Amino acid sequence: MEILEQLDELQRKARKDEMVKRKFLETKTEKEPLEAFCKVCREYGYEIYEMDIICAGDEFHASMKRSTNGGGENSPKLGWNDDFYELFLAGLEE
Repeated sequence: MEILEQLDELQRKARKDEMVKRKFLETKTEKEPLEAFCKVCREYGYEIYEMDIICAGDEFHASMKRSTNGGGENSPKLGWNDDFYELFLAGLEE
């Protein structure tokens, strides 16, 4: 299963279970939030590590750049659009 599919499943689970949601949201206050987030993912049976999330964001950003005129080498970084950790938490905070 791809990383985005795993994150979608986890997010659906967190939306249905307040305890799961709270565990994910609490990762924001940790010294290493992404590491804490991945640890919670693994507690729920999803082998997700920091580099999985970072690489998924980088791959997403790269595909966005490739889809623009001429490959978009001069296009600006998309900011939060490639940070799947932040997007995951934002989806829970809605």
